[in-house]
Amino acid sequence: MTGPHRDTVAVITGGAQGLGYAVAGRLIADGCRALVIASRQVGPGEAAAARLGATGADVRFVRADLSRVADAIHMIDAAATHFGRVTALVNAAAATDRGSILDASEATWDHLMNVNARGPFFALQRFAQLAVRAQHPAAAVNILSMASHVGQSFLGPYSASKAALANITRNAANALRAHRIRVNGINCGWMDTPGEDETQRRWHGAGDGWLAAAEAAQPFGMLVKPDHVAGLVSYLLGPDSGVMTGSVIDFDQNVSGAYPE
Repeated sequence: MTGPHRDTVAVITGGAQGLGYAVAGRLIADGCRALVIASRQVGPGEAAAARLGATGADVRFVRADLSRVADAIHMIDAAATHFGRVTALVNAAAATDRGSILDASEATWDHLMNVNARGPFFALQRFAQLAVRAQHPAAAVNILSMASHVGQSFLGPYSASKAALANITRNAANALRAHRIRVNGINCGWMDTPGEDETQRRWHGAGDGWLAAAEAAQPFGMLVKPDHVAGLVSYLLGPDSGVMTGSVIDFDQNVSGAYPE
């Protein structure tokens, strides 16, 4: 198998659907033959691993709830035990519960910070520890959000958690560059995923036509698509991105800081 990821061994959180699943598919298309996808959901996770594995890649599913540090560490160790090493990590899993500065509960704050910041931190820590111990280069991509800049009022704790992960990305990149471990992040805009569909219906009372209406109002007539972001993730994890590290890239059609003219 040829391609930029022919030697990549990857762990992808949130890999059962949406962006995580799209990233797994793109890495396989780019030559990766060894992947672990992690998710809280056993049935969908096992089904996703089976579909991806039908390509001929060795794809393993590991159940992991990123609100639990032990799970974050275990998924990295499980991949390393099976494949012998882990060279790429994508932290794509996230919680998106709503809450503002006026009404967010302590439980909501804790849940979002644990899943969106603490879990990825300790997954990245374990990933880096093993790479340093084995003395091989590695690369990680953290999936952030445009909300890390500010976010809507109903995304108070969520925005804070993604801003924390943005800082973790830069801090880790600085700490790990001497070990040839690169860490970058992507601030994704409003994205068309099964998780977003569930969010719109649960939190905003959306009906079946919400996606068409939302896309019609966007500058490019669509929401961000997982396959588009997956291509950037593959690039950031691969050799073509060279020494690039510590970068947080806005992936959206709305420009942060712009005002109506």
